[in-house]
Amino acid sequence: MIGWIGVAVTGSDNSANALFGALQVAAAHETGLSPTLLAAANASGGVLGKMISPQSLAVGAAAVGIIGQEGLIFRKVVGWSLLFLLLMSVLVYLQSTPMLSWML
Repeated sequence: MIGWIGVAVTGSDNSANALFGALQVAAAHETGLSPTLLAAANASGGVLGKMISPQSLAVGAAAVGIIGQEGLIFRKVVGWSLLFLLLMSVLVYLQSTPMLSWML
């Protein structure tokens, strides 16, 4: 979820990873989870936040000729972004359990 917020604000997965990657790894060590899993979750969540970042909304609006209607696009995609974030969160949770830990 932190990666999702980071990319939604910065517009860049690389920036969000630089900002929050160390935090995710530290959290993994503190909780006993896999640092690889949480770092990957940060990056994956970031990809889901890209569709609601202001830069992406502006580019999308310009591409389809509705400049100034970024809010309309945002309202159409924010639900999808949240749905995919929920699904990704469930997947990451399952990967932290013996059920899907083999994926790491």
